[in-house]
Amino acid sequence: MSDGIELPEGISLEDPRPIAAGAPYTYAMPWPQELAALEPGDAVQAIFRETAGGRRYGAERMWVTIERIEEGFVLGRLDNEPCDMPSIRLGDPVRLPLSHVISCTYSKGKQRPEVPKRRWYWERCFVDACVVEGRSHADYLYREEPDMTCEGDRDPDSGWRIRGTDEAIAEDERLGEKPMYIALGKVLNADDRWLHLIDRDIGCAFQWDAERAEYIELE
Repeated sequence: MSDGIELPEGISLEDPRPIAAGAPYTYAMPWPQELAALEPGDAVQAIFRETAGGRRYGAERMWVTIERIEEGFVLGRLDNEPCDMPSIRLGDPVRLPLSHVISCTYSKGKQRPEVPKRRWYWERCFVDACVVEGRSHADYLYREEPDMTCEGDRDPDSGWRIRGTDEAIAEDERLGEKPMYIALGKVLNADDRWLHLIDRDIGCAFQWDAERAEYIELE
């Protein structure tokens, strides 16, 4: 939380950096170039919490219009009507550290700064729960013709099928845990040792070799 940050009484800010560190393939912070380009009239988004508790929403992502920036802090006005935060209102003054900014937007007509291209991993895959939950590494993986994309899906099936160890799969069955159809990025957050294989062709298959500490391609 943001101890010492000047906000309306009853409101705190959540530090997004631990979230980003724990989920690097699905949660991205603004690039330094984006923060450096901010100036009055632009806006930033941050995660606000009502410290009184007992609210309908644990947190809300809201925008702040910048009035000035000084010593690593944004000073501005809340540019959202909170859904369920009685301690803060649209137009209230807000002071927040640039380190807590989760998104930036720029005034109309302003050129956005050039930033590195960021790859996202939202394509879906089929994976054992034990891998996602950290009870097993990705032990056996293969890529088949995608066949799980449904009409209306925003993100397609990648064709990747990712299995845990036999022991962990047996534990899943005992616990009633079922395989998941989720974003590749969520699997990579748990185990990214196979990232270098992610663009391999359909029909490939790999088995983790513990002695060699690498994946062996199967014929």
